[in-house]
Amino acid sequence: MTDTSEQTRLQKIDAQEYEELVQKIKPKPPVLKNSIWAFVVGGLICVLGQAVLDFFRGVGLSAEEAGAATSIVLIFLGAILTGIGVYDDIGKRAGAGSIIPITGFANSIVAAAMEFKREGYVFGVGARMFQVAGPVLVYGITTGVVVGLVAFLLK
Repeated sequence: MTDTSEQTRLQKIDAQEYEELVQKIKPKPPVLKNSIWAFVVGGLICVLGQAVLDFFRGVGLSAEEAGAATSIVLIFLGAILTGIGVYDDIGKRAGAGSIIPITGFANSIVAAAMEFKREGYVFGVGARMFQVAGPVLVYGITTGVVVGLVAFLLK
């Protein structure tokens, strides 16, 4: 019985030594550099969105119409850049800066669809397209309904 407890104690010591060794040799992530890249790329995506919005306002669309058109353009750009593999390269460099809500959402839908392209366009792309986006839509709609009900009841 003492052999078992001794083995357990030695295993714990070995695991602790291993964890300490891993912590010593594990490369430290460049947090400042990653943060700067995320800020710059996220900011550039937002600047692009603002430029598109200003363009649509300049051609005479109302604020609501220009906002809808800008959303369409940004979703289209996110989907196209994901389709040709550019958005993944941006994501590797920018990290969280590339998941600005509207372009990141387009990226998640297209990337999930492209992953199953080999299974065909109907059962692969069509069926799996909303694998990632589905839960986001469900929780977003549910939250919207709950908040709407609470606001209605508090009137």
